[in-house]
Amino acid sequence: MAQSGDTKIEGLSRYLFIAPSWQRSLLFIFIMAFAIDAVSFLKSHEIQLFGFFGYFLPALLAFILTIPLVAIWGKRITLNRSALLALACTVFSILVSLFPILLIFEGIFPLLYSVSLGLIFAIRLIVLVAIADYRISRMLLPASVQSLAAMAAGTYYFGTEFLLFAIFIHILFGICVFLFLWLIERPLKKNFHISALNFINAFIAHNTDGSKALEDFFRDIGEEVFVPQTSFFFSREGKTDVMVTIPNLHPGPMGEIGGGNLPKILCHSFDVDTMVPHGCATHDFNLVSEDEIKKIVSAINKTRDEIDYSPYAGKSQRYEYKSVQVLAQQFGDSILLVTTRSPEMTEDLDYSIGLSIMSEGHRLFQDVGFIDGHNCMVDVTSPIMPASRLAYEYITASVTAMEETKKENHMQEFEIGYCHYEMPFSREEGFGDLGMQVLAVRTNDQTTAYILFDGNNIEKGVREKIRNKVLDIVDECELMTTDTHVVNTISGKNPVGYRIEAEEILPHVISAVEAAIEDLSPAQAGATTAWCEGVVVFGSQRISQLASTVNTMLTFIAPLGATIVVLAFIFSIIAYLFLV
Repeated sequence: MAQSGDTKIEGLSRYLFIAPSWQRSLLFIFIMAFAIDAVSFLKSHEIQLFGFFGYFLPALLAFILTIPLVAIWGKRITLNRSALLALACTVFSILVSLFPILLIFEGIFPLLYSVSLGLIFAIRLIVLVAIADYRISRMLLPASVQSLAAMAAGTYYFGTEFLLFAIFIHILFGICVFLFLWLIERPLKKNFHISALNFINAFIAHNTDGSKALEDFFRDIGEEVFVPQTSFFFSREGKTDVMVTIPNLHPGPMGEIGGGNLPKILCHSFDVDTMVPHGCATHDFNLVSEDEIKKIVSAINKTRDEIDYSPYAGKSQRYEYKSVQVLAQQFGDSILLVTTRSPEMTEDLDYSIGLSIMSEGHRLFQDVGFIDGHNCMVDVTSPIMPASRLAYEYITASVTAMEETKKENHMQEFEIGYCHYEMPFSREEGFGDLGMQVLAVRTNDQTTAYILFDGNNIEKGVREKIRNKVLDIVDECELMTTDTHVVNTISGKNPVGYRIEAEEILPHVISAVEAAIEDLSPAQAGATTAWCEGVVVFGSQRISQLASTVNTMLTFIAPLGATIVVLAFIFSIIAYLFLV
């Protein structure tokens, strides 16, 4: 199956890496410089120390001075990154200036050394505008520290002619960098009116400092949507009420950015115990900012006075059509549907699929709560789109479940129990801040457990292992996830059960289910459907367009950069022949 745009965006995380410690980088630089001086002494029997003054000292100065020079503009670069950048530039400088002369070109060392300085100036400039500040003028001085220091050493060893030629090389490579950056900026500026380099700055700042500057970009490309949100309210005498609210908005794109922590924020925005399972939405419906969640909260609160409570509920029943299963349960004049394709891939469903199901259900029920179980990850794959075979299966299975549930209509008084269980696992291990929540419902001598993990999907097979054990203590059960993206700061794949084995999770699930059963008490239920108006999201197909543009840029960056570097080398040699 082809990757969707949001999948491609998550795939960009492969370009991220952790810089080694600055001590290690400096040690490598020193070893290389010492080796150059040792080889030079063995060859000429003279102590020239060009390795120290021409390579090590410039790198050391660059490591030390880059951080304060970048900080002048309120930006930040870590010690480890500064040292790694100095190391990388030293390696490139040595490769360009020394490798050929070890063979046959010893006479043109000043040319090669000066060209290497221009190259490392270009590398430093590109890296700094990418990771620190996208404005080239601000990064010129930090970028030139290493090459300027090396230029001073070269002038001492080779004379003023070297200085003049090195200055020309810097200007030449500076022009090449400007041309290169202008070319890679063009696609995003043309299509989205945003700076690619500024976008990269914000992306890196988010992953290193938790910055939310990315939200400014998302708001620029976003658009307003009007979506329904169905909520079930369970009232109990003497106990805290429970709400299950189902947003048709997506908890992404990643980390704390946008709506990445939508379930937790919604959960903490109400005076009742709140469960936030996953509705029908893809990454197109990512919130551009956390502030947009206030509109959802406001819409739900406006409907709470309209709740018509009923003390009756029907048994939960499981229905199946081809690959799709639906667990359906009626509360009063409303119905709750939980869908899954497990053990086959269960992923995001396009909003229009859920809207179609809800519209069909309104013929039979006042309110329809449609939940995507989001509980079986095979791989990071595309969402299910309207008019596809899988969309048809979801719609058919759901409509069948609603029609059959309406026919049964064996309603009795019911009880509910609730447990909010804090899991002893971290975001990196696949569990969000809410841990696990369990809603137990008992009616008609049947007990049903709705288990909700605050996570982004469940590893294939884990649902079945857990559900089979839970069915030893309840009659029916379904596992769900909130699809929170706080567990996906770097990788697009981190489902529940991927890093923590099902056997480790199971005891906690059993404890939570047993606690929910112990909490059972008579309840009444009511449901409302609130329209969340003017919520700003990424927009239809915008994330796919953005991902496609970025990935296209990445394909031609390497050949474009190589072409520009080759041209710069050619012009350097021509200039050397005329000027020296």
